[in-house]
Amino acid sequence: MSLAFHNLLKERLRFVLSIAGVALAVMLILILKAFLAGMNRQITSYLDHAPGSFVVAQQGVGNLLGATSILPLGAQASVEAEPGVTEAVPILSQFLILEFHEKKQPVYLVGYLPESGGGPWRITEGRAPDADDEVVFDQVLARRHDIALGDHLEILGDDFTVVGLSEGTTSWMTSFVFLRLSAAERLLRAPGLRSFLLVSVEEGTPLEPIRARLSGLPGMDALLLEEMKANDLRLFARIFSAPLRLMVGIAFLIGVMVVGMVIYTATVERQREYGVLKAVGAPNHVLYQVVGVQALIASASGALLGVLLAYAAGQLIMAVRPQFLLSVEASDILRAVGLGIVMALIAALVPARLLARLEPAAVFRR
Repeated sequence: MSLAFHNLLKERLRFVLSIAGVALAVMLILILKAFLAGMNRQITSYLDHAPGSFVVAQQGVGNLLGATSILPLGAQASVEAEPGVTEAVPILSQFLILEFHEKKQPVYLVGYLPESGGGPWRITEGRAPDADDEVVFDQVLARRHDIALGDHLEILGDDFTVVGLSEGTTSWMTSFVFLRLSAAERLLRAPGLRSFLLVSVEEGTPLEPIRARLSGLPGMDALLLEEMKANDLRLFARIFSAPLRLMVGIAFLIGVMVVGMVIYTATVERQREYGVLKAVGAPNHVLYQVVGVQALIASASGALLGVLLAYAAGQLIMAVRPQFLLSVEASDILRAVGLGIVMALIAALVPARLLARLEPAAVFRR
């Protein structure tokens, strides 16, 4: 152990650079993981706060955010007439591209009944809309476009007054905008139209029989909230997860290469010392232990520093770009520290093989 510390501290700059290399690799891994976890939370945020146990959608539609759903006329009455159903909360939703200050902004418009639910779950400023010319904006979207309570905005040719700002209703892809159901019907020129029903059932009622009956209604499919969330996650994960995981793999390889080069260089420079140890009878496993401890110290120190850097970088990114949510989870921190240990083990392989082939006599002849 003392020899390992001596070798690392002999070239302190190299040791610091190895720690920095691992720290940056671990930080990048954690940031990417945090971005993916935050993106998943944003994708399911609406359904996480939606009332009910089921989502009833147009037949063949399995996503909330990734598809357009149009329910048959009278769908709400048909669903509420089913035994075991206590309430079916209607929403009318549509993706729109709005223009603010000559900038295009995608939004997810949700028309809802304030007295029933399905709207913003946390209004930080103002109130819910009471009239058809009132709207609730996401606070991050409002801040980005200098929109304040009382401002008048044009949406699809109609004038609306911002009466509330909601929290937790944005993502880097889009933001939610809420208005009354009757206002959405008028805005979309679709009187009586419903996109989804958020269905609540009597407590203790088995869900599968109710779902089977609801899915048997003409033109409708019923999915559990968890199923709908999983479908949305799969849809967007197919697009974004693969590149993020590739970048995580690249960051891991960078960490391995940095530690490996430092430990290999330190081993090569001290071959004579290791040769002396072998000449006086030090077995190979002792030399392996020295190399392994060196790699472990560098990797563990870098991993811990990387965790701190990732947390600080995440807070900075969210402060500068609040539409991004970075969620550094405890399980990812443990994995990152574990990856640091794996980096150390892999990085120690080549130096260990060098020591295994080292002949003391050859070292002394140099």
